[in-house]
Amino acid sequence: MQLRPLGGHVIVAPQEKEVKTASGIYLPDSGEKRQGQGTVVAVGPGKMEKGERQAMEVKVGDVVVFKQYAPDEVKVEDKTFLIVSADDITAVLE
Repeated sequence: MQLRPLGGHVIVAPQEKEVKTASGIYLPDSGEKRQGQGTVVAVGPGKMEKGERQAMEVKVGDVVVFKQYAPDEVKVEDKTFLIVSADDITAVLE
């Protein structure tokens, strides 16, 4: 099964959380905030505005920063993905 984003949505693989510090201390994941960045794995065709499809500003492989509580979390085949509106992506890390 595959996710195919529609309109102005992007599928993002969240960045893995550091669970161990450089000094070897393991950090608990309870109470942590969701990270607001990840790698784009799929891009929708763009949203429609005034009868025209708007071009997407991100592409597959981009590492993006997005609003922390904006994405919807989806699990497909034991992998977690985030569905983010292009409007909620605030930057591309280069």
